[in-house]
Amino acid sequence: MTDSWTLDAADGELQLRTAVKGRAARMGHRLTIAMTRWRAAVRWAGTDPVAAELTVEVGSFGVLSSQGGVKGLSGPEKALVRSNALSSLGADRFPEIRFTADVIEETKNGYRLSGTLEIRGKQREHVIDLHTEDLGDSWRMSAESTVRQTDYGIKPYSLLMGSVQVADDVTLSFSAVHAKDD
Repeated sequence: MTDSWTLDAADGELQLRTAVKGRAARMGHRLTIAMTRWRAAVRWAGTDPVAAELTVEVGSFGVLSSQGGVKGLSGPEKALVRSNALSSLGADRFPEIRFTADVIEETKNGYRLSGTLEIRGKQREHVIDLHTEDLGDSWRMSAESTVRQTDYGIKPYSLLMGSVQVADDVTLSFSAVHAKDD
């Protein structure tokens, strides 16, 4: 086995899902946002992963789809959502989001990655449960994790004087396939 793996958007996908809340929540859109430029590096000691790091380019956010709302989002509305997200994330000052796992423990279904998540220059401890599946000549990996925006100094977007708000908790999902001999 090689001593490191590198994965990127060619190997899988990294998506963010939002929810809405507030008195007029049914008027809001639940969004699926793709992060199209990311890189994950895993360091191995023999057959055991010992460290992992995920770096996401904030500017690579793009709205894939929306559910709910009075009507679907148009192209210009998706561009406005993207612009608001980049502004909320301070993309000009903080162009990357980074998760660094320095403790990796084997679990029944994969691995538990414990480490630090950094968004907008703020670091918080974060744990991700990574599910792995042996496909014979490759591994399928998947994870889902919840991030509270306000923990990182992000004010969730709202409109109509707060009647429609993006929920504070957003869900990040990851899936990728990596060949065993790479």
